Order: sequence, then C-alpha cells, then structure tokens
Amino acid sequence: MQNGAQIEYDYSVAKAFTFATILFGIIGMTIGVVLAFQLAFPELNYLAGEYGTFSRLRPLHTNGVAFGFTLSGIFATWYYVGQRVLKVSLKESPFLLAVGKLHFLLYFITILLAVVTLFMGITTSKEYAELEWPLDLLVVVWWVLWGVSIFGLIGIRRERTLYISVWYYIATFLGVAMLYLFNNMAVPTALVSGYGSILHSVSMYAGTNDALVQWWYGHNAVAFLFTVPIIAMIYYFLPKESAQNVYSYKLSILAFWGLLFVYLWAGGHHLIYSTVPDWMQTMGSVMSVVLILPSWGSAINMLLTMKGEWNQLQTNPLIKFMVLASTFYMLSTIEGPIQSIKSVNAIAHFTDWIPGHVHDGVLGWVVFMIMAALFHMAPRMYGREIYSKSLMETQFWLQTTAIVLYFTSMWIAGITQGMMWRAYDEYGSLVYSFIDTVTVLQPYYTIRAVGGLMYLIGFFMFAYNMYKTATAGRVLDKEPVNASPMAA
Repeated sequence: MQNGAQIEYDYSVAKAFTFATILFGIIGMTIGVVLAFQLAFPELNYLAGEYGTFSRLRPLHTNGVAFGFTLSGIFATWYYVGQRVLKVSLKESPFLLAVGKLHFLLYFITILLAVVTLFMGITTSKEYAELEWPLDLLVVVWWVLWGVSIFGLIGIRRERTLYISVWYYIATFLGVAMLYLFNNMAVPTALVSGYGSILHSVSMYAGTNDALVQWWYGHNAVAFLFTVPIIAMIYYFLPKESAQNVYSYKLSILAFWGLLFVYLWAGGHHLIYSTVPDWMQTMGSVMSVVLILPSWGSAINMLLTMKGEWNQLQTNPLIKFMVLASTFYMLSTIEGPIQSIKSVNAIAHFTDWIPGHVHDGVLGWVVFMIMAALFHMAPRMYGREIYSKSLMETQFWLQTTAIVLYFTSMWIAGITQGMMWRAYDEYGSLVYSFIDTVTVLQPYYTIRAVGGLMYLIGFFMFAYNMYKTATAGRVLDKEPVNASPMAA
C-alpha cells in the first residue's frame, strides 16, 4: 500500500465479537434478573426442578457476564482499535485474519459448551473458575490465538508509537494468561484413578493454599477483565468521540504501572479473618487502599479530558455513557478499598454490600463503557448512522436509575445484615436468628430485582438500536471523524 493512501480496515472479526457481546449480554443479564427475583421470592427456585435453582443458575450468570459479555466486548474492541491505532489492516495479513476468525470460532464454541456444562451442574465449584479441565484447555488455545493477533499486528504496524490503549490490551493478555494457568491447574481424576467422570478434576492446591491462589486469581480477574481492558477502551473512545486529546499521557502511563503493580497484591482482602496468615490479610488490605491512587489517576485523567467541553454532555449521549462510566469507576474503586479495611470488612464480609459493590462497578463502569464503545464502532463498521438518539437517551436514564436502585438497596441490605449478625444482648447471646435477617431484607431484594429488570430492558433497547443501526440506519457518505452521527 502506498504511503498516505487510505487504509481499508477489516471489521469482520470485530462484527462477529460484537454479535457475541450482545448475545451473551442478553443471556447473562436475563439469568441475573431471574436470580434476583429468586432471592426476593424463593418459590421461584422450583419452577424448573434442579435446573432452575439459584445454585445451578448463578455460575451461568457470573460466567455469562464476565467471560461471555465482557470478554466478547474486549475482543470486539481490540479487533477494531488495534487496527486503527497501529495503522494496519487485517486484510494485509491473511494469516492474522485467519487467526482472528479461528479465535472467534473457538471462543464461541467454548462459551456455548460452558453454558451446557454449567447448566448440567458440571463444575469445579471454584469462583469465576468453574469450567472443567477440557474447557480450560480450549480457553488456553484461543487465548494464545488472541496473543498472536495482538503481537502480530504490533509486528506489522505502521505507527511506531504504541498508544496507551495497546499497553492495556497487552497487560490484559499477559495478566489473565498468568492468572488462569496457575489457578486452573487440576488433576483429571478419571485419568489418574480410573474412576469417575472423565470431565471431573481436583485442584492441585489444597486448603488455605487453594484459597490463596483462588483469590489471587479471583480478584485479579476483576483487575484484568473489568478494569485494565475497559480503561484501554475509554482511552481510545472518549478522545475519539469528543475530539479532545487525553488530558495527560504521562498520567496514563503512571497510572498503568501503578495499577499493574498494586492490583496483583490486593487479592488477600477476600480472605480477611480466615486461616490465611495475618500478614497476608494485612498486605491485601494495605494494597487495596493504595490501589485508590492509580485507579483514580486513570478516572481523573478521563474526566479531565472533557475539560472545557462539558457542553457535549447535553448533545451527545455517548459522552454521557462514558463520563458516567468513569464516575462509577471512581465510586467502585473507593468503595472496594473501604470494604477491605479490616474493621469495615468485619461488617461487610458475606453480606449483600459485596454484590452491591461488584454491580455498581460492572453495571455502571464495565457495561456502560462496552455499550458506548460498540455504539461508537457501529457507524464506522456498518457505514450507517446510529438508528435512534432518543432511544439511546431513554436507555441511558433507564439504566442509570436501575443502577442507583440496585446498589443503594444492596448497601442498605448489606450493612443491615452485618449489624444484625453482630447484635448481642446483655447476656452475650445473638439478638437475631439468621431467618430474622432474611425476612427483614426481602423489600431490598425486591428493589434490587426491579432495578435489575429495568437495566435488562435498557440492554434490550441497546441491542435493538444496534440491530437497526446495522440494518436500517441511514447510509453514510464517509466515515465520521469524531462524534458519531445518529438519527433523532
């Protein structure tokens, strides 16, 4: 290709992952709403026998949202952003294009097999690591393929400088690879003993060591799926959509290294007041508090990017999504460290305040940012303007209200739980039975379920808007430079 000629980017893989993002988002969030109503109304557990119980459905929800929806969004944005910031098209390398397509195919098969096996109750019972060993091997294969795509594109790039988003995608690849391999080391029991199911396995770690490795993985799965790649997205999409330069490139790099170093040490805060050595618990707490600095460094950098351009919030709903996502990121990354302080953790641990914290991060930060990214990509991938701006505005306010209902109800429920569990009378006996706490929380569970349903309706609006954009949006004469065109 001649220097200065227009690069014709190949969006085939990005489009495939965009479809997967929407599909698995609908599946994962629908199951989440069912679970929320089951907690509020326990009789809903028995509508489908063993296959409809909370314990059977919850892994489908967590894996569907974390590894179905979120991972698909990460991959979709990489295959879009990677080409553009490196100034090279997948069309120029038939090998890398084939790698991308194989990556999608194996990934999609793995997630479908995960849905089937988890639905059947085939699970390792390790949080966020429920898939059995044959699926773990499949995950390794397509994860390596993604690495080939990342470093392959970097190897043939025209742009010599690696934009900060690429740094974050590389960190996602390397971080998850390390975490996943170590935590999922297991012995297939049938192959060793000759007994049991070929799918069953036993962790190579035991007792406290298993817990340590599990929560080193579990917390950093949050780091390298819900944080690092989402920051990669906003560092690309917010400046592109707003036509503003990133406020401070130096701050983005400083926050990058701070985040990577500190996050890896914070997992111990999941094991406070356990059999884990006390110094490890303390280190987890201290590192969690220190984590505020790089987290807020990134979030403040994002918000300051809009300095002097806040009027765009009135005209561009995509900017609304991204700015509110950054705000929820700040909220979530101050709340988590607070919960990891030992005296606070004594009240918060095992309560509904914890899922409240997780979901204001996931719903407000992760999902908002992925939806904003796909909305920005849609006119450029499909050559059509966004179908409906008014639908996007309605979706934004509906989902924002839903998040507020969700996390406030869970804050109140969680702190109520923690205080009731610790209430003693003058004789040193517990004031409340466990069922007393369950009964008093029912209204808050109902509010959470309603908030979840509102959020799901908003996600269906997003899916419909994306579908109509791809099929019926007004055809664009040329690719938009910045603000995404959208019909009223």
